[in-house]
Amino acid sequence: MKELLIIIRPEKLETVKSVLDNQGCHGMTILSVMGCGAQKGITEGTNVIKGMKTNINLLPKIMVLAVLPDDAVSETVLKIEDAIRTGHVGDGKIFIKNVEDAVRMRTGERGDAAL
Repeated sequence: MKELLIIIRPEKLETVKSVLDNQGCHGMTILSVMGCGAQKGITEGTNVIKGMKTNINLLPKIMVLAVLPDDAVSETVLKIEDAIRTGHVGDGKIFIKNVEDAVRMRTGERGDAAL
């Protein structure tokens, strides 16, 4: 099993959800996050946070976490890339991590059966 950690622009969430659903991944966790990468975020203006002046250089992003069987990962990643790539800085990233095991709490099923 592999965990996909997908960081995308907020407006691409429905697209990624649709791809994951079409690939048979019906469970995912969605987080609203802030971050910056090559685009360096928003740098105009100065904000005061707890008495300290700071530049805000973070942009709103969405992080999607999903766990898939090993044999579904390559095709799923390619379909996500094709669906959301614009060719512009800030399109996002996909990180792929190994998952040792999974347990469905309700039934006790383990491994791919727990997905």
